[in-house]
Amino acid sequence: MTQGKTVIIMFGVLVIGFGAGFVLRPVDAPPTSTTAPLAPKSTEARGVQYFEANIDDARQIVERCRESSVRNAECANAEEAIIKVEAEERRRRFLGG
Repeated sequence: MTQGKTVIIMFGVLVIGFGAGFVLRPVDAPPTSTTAPLAPKSTEARGVQYFEANIDDARQIVERCRESSVRNAECANAEEAIIKVEAEERRRRFLGG
């Protein structure tokens, strides 16, 4: 008789626990999103190192700066990168490397 009561009590506790889990899950679960969050668009100017690695982009930016369609720190960074890359190319040609 006592073993039967124990089984019924254990079953009741399990049912209450599962019920509480299903009810409280939306409360303690982190919110889910169906779409991936968009990365914020960076407003910082790209650096000299970027333009040294992407010299064609640097030349396009400098051209747009001359046309006055772009005015920000990227103009100076792109121009500096072009100067550095061209100086390195001249040094290599001079030293025969």
